[in-house]
Amino acid sequence: MATVREGNMSVMVVVDVQVGIMKEVWEAQRIIKNVSLAVERARSEAVPVIWVQHSNQELPEGSVQWQWVPELVPAEGELLIHKKYNSAFEQTPLDSELANLGVTHIVLAGVETNWCIRATAYGALDRGYDLTLVKDAHSAVSMQIDGIAIEAESVIHELNIAMKWLEYPGLKNGVAGASDIKFAVSGGIK
Repeated sequence: MATVREGNMSVMVVVDVQVGIMKEVWEAQRIIKNVSLAVERARSEAVPVIWVQHSNQELPEGSVQWQWVPELVPAEGELLIHKKYNSAFEQTPLDSELANLGVTHIVLAGVETNWCIRATAYGALDRGYDLTLVKDAHSAVSMQIDGIAIEAESVIHELNIAMKWLEYPGLKNGVAGASDIKFAVSGGIK
């Protein structure tokens, strides 16, 4: 059973909105706009924003592909987390940084839905954080696997449904649009 965290401290976590990833995802410009809106709302409510940046062979650290998209840049003093695995929690200081801030509620946005967003969402819930997935601020790439077409729009829709109906003991999770996030409400929804 996950630890249930006491309090009501929210944080906005933005995952992998990087040049090399965003050039391939479904409706990238709409997603960038919605992530930007969620970040602006968090900042306006004095909610900390944490930026998670992935590196691997396709995204070598320091390369053009590895950089943040120009429309989304961390502000001075906002925390940066570097990762090598899908979950932003695996072999990173994210969990300890959240604990230091007293965070109980994570609002999550970014890419890619089927890999890093899904892994980070479940990682957050497994560690006892309430979670709000920003339903219109995450995306994926359509792909063919074993001859089966997996459409990005379906992957996004499926995770939005899962995060709405998933249940963990003592935790609140849900989805909200970028313009509807309730940072002050545990689980981010009414």
